[in-house]
Amino acid sequence: MNISSKLIEEAVEAFASLPGIGKKTALRLVLHMIDRPTEFTEQFSGALAQMRTQIKICSNCFNISDEIECSICKDTARNDELLCVVENVRDLMAIEETGQFRGRYHVLGGLISPIDGIGPEQLNIMNLKPRIDSRGVKEVIMAVSPTIPGDTTIFFLSKHLEKSGINISTIARGVAFGGELEYADGFTLGRSIEARIPYQIRQTV
Repeated sequence: MNISSKLIEEAVEAFASLPGIGKKTALRLVLHMIDRPTEFTEQFSGALAQMRTQIKICSNCFNISDEIECSICKDTARNDELLCVVENVRDLMAIEETGQFRGRYHVLGGLISPIDGIGPEQLNIMNLKPRIDSRGVKEVIMAVSPTIPGDTTIFFLSKHLEKSGINISTIARGVAFGGELEYADGFTLGRSIEARIPYQIRQTV
């Protein structure tokens, strides 16, 4: 891509580093910014900088938040007996978008994947059981992507919570195996939450 300005080229590279944005789209965004008043660019960049420096992680569920405790954890209308375990904040947002779930969440921050060097100690797992025991949780819904790391994580968590006396369920497999939860359409994801099924630990021989 032949760009006459080094400044524009650097701005294009910055936009193109974002997921899903190629060089041509990045260039269109940069040229759009140039056409807008300087105040717009300052407001745009200021909002990003403020978000990055002031965003917090919820002390209860590890959702992103403006405060120490997120709005979902503060919502007294939520069902404390239902806890939905998700891989990341994007999956939490996808489930919230369906409007089918009114319980609480627990964000793991990833999935167990030995091949990638990710073990339970790298995730928000050790504080899950104490939270369940102290909050009167009766059912844990494993709403993670139906992939091999997802199944590995579900198995580990089920063993970890085996003696807690709670019901463990997984979302129905309306989401294709190998697919990412955040990319499932809202209807399918909502139905998968509603049609969740009990999880049974498969015994190995």
